[in-house]
Parts: sequence; C-alpha cells; structure tokens
Amino acid sequence: MTEFDGLPVLRSPIAIAAFEGWNDAADASTAVVEHLGEIWGGKVVASLDPEEFYDFQVNRPTVTLADGETRRVEWPTTRFTVAKPPGADRDVVLIRGIEPSMRWRTFCDELLEVCHSLDVSRIILLGALLADVPYTRPLPISGSASDRSVAERYGLTLSRYEGPTGIVGVLQDVATRAELDALSFWVHVPHYANNPPCPKATLALLHRIEEVLDLPIPTADLAEESAEWEARLRQAAEQDAELAEYVRELEERSGDDGMQALSGDEIAQEFEKYLRRRGGQAGPAASF
Repeated sequence: MTEFDGLPVLRSPIAIAAFEGWNDAADASTAVVEHLGEIWGGKVVASLDPEEFYDFQVNRPTVTLADGETRRVEWPTTRFTVAKPPGADRDVVLIRGIEPSMRWRTFCDELLEVCHSLDVSRIILLGALLADVPYTRPLPISGSASDRSVAERYGLTLSRYEGPTGIVGVLQDVATRAELDALSFWVHVPHYANNPPCPKATLALLHRIEEVLDLPIPTADLAEESAEWEARLRQAAEQDAELAEYVRELEERSGDDGMQALSGDEIAQEFEKYLRRRGGQAGPAASF
C-alpha cells in the first residue's frame, strides 16, 4: 500500500529517481537526488509501504532520537519529494529509494501509479556502474531513452551490456510499456576507485540533469570535492607505479569506443592482474 500525504497540483512535473544497491556504484546516483533535495528543499508527499518489498534482515530499520529523547524507528522505503527549483517553470519529483528485495513488478507498478497521480510527464532514472575508465578523463555517461530522438538529443551512447539488470533497468522497461517517457543516465565509475563517495561521478550526472531541465544547478561544493578526489587518486598513483601504468593504459584505450561496463568476473580478473603485477601487496590505492 502506498502512503500519501496530500498530493499537490504540480506544474508539468518531471521525476528524477535513484536507488541504493546494485545500480548505485560508489553511491554516485543516490548522491544526485540527495544533492538536489538539499539545494531545492521540498516536501515528502508519498512513500511505498516497505513491508511488501524489503527483507528487513538485509535492509534493517534504524532507530533515531527525535528531540534528543523520543526513539523513532525509521523503515527503509522509497519516498517521493516534491521540489520547486527557483526560476524553473516546472516542478520536480525526487524519488529516492532502495532496490527492492522482492516483488519488483508490483514495486514498479506502485511507483508509476504515484507518478501518474502527480501527472509526471517524464521520469529520469539514474544509475552508476563500475567500468574500466581512467579517473583523469571526464567520466563517460551512457544510457537510453524510450524515444530514439531523445537519446540522440542528449548524445547518449547506448550501452551494449547484456546480462543481469537492476531495478533501474526494469523500471525503465515498465515505464516505457506504460507509455511514460523514460530516460536513463548511467555514469561509469572507475572500478579501482569505487569506494563512496565519488563526487566526480555525481557531478557528471548532475550536468546531465541540468541539460534536461535547462536549469543551472549549484554544484560548487561538489566541484571542489571532485578536484580533491582526483588529487587523492593522483597521489596514490604517484606512489604506485603499477596503478599509474594501468591508468595510462586506460587513457590510451579511452579514445576508442571502450565504454563497456565490466562484469563481476572481469572486475575480479582485472584486480587479480593488478595484484599480481605488484606482488600481491596492497598499496595506497587499494583502500581508496
């Protein structure tokens, strides 16, 4: 059952959605929704009943203190927040959740039902995946759209990935079948620097949101954090010749169409090769 808190009448709303879990390498995509919520504010207008969709031994509820005294249990769920960006002629529905443990089709149906109730005309789905890309270059964005002309307009390089998918891929398919305009952006996160946060990846997704909304988004703090993130990686590479050589190889490859995501086996193989090259010893980049 979906819980509503009074649905407002919105101005040509667009939804932006991201989910914790398999679709969210380095927490880069959910960080986008969090950033937009921080700068735009907003009001939570609906949430999905978590009882139907989550294994609470995997995604446990948390206990917080309200007013420093009252204990409150917060359940993992998917929430819908309505934001009104300054200077925009449309409202934005921010959807932040966790990839469900079960009943994915029902989950998608209920999520789209809320979007329909809010008169959402387009849903932008965000994801982050591990890939063999150099941290020194702009992080690639791939994706897809229900309308090929939309994909061309935003210069999307369509992913050639085949294999298991997450809730972002399933939701895009369900939305398209329901004739809701669906657009996805996936940022490619360096697999050798995948510990969150990855501000450079979050920033890359935010630039795409700016493009779609035709609206400037304040990102000064993220830009500074991105520069610091690159500096830490550069320092790690300076102390680790094998890592530096690996990044150089990726830079040489980045001119071709090598934007494919790595599979789990490929990531393991790459990491094993990296460890073999450096004698099996962990280095500065290993804990980055």
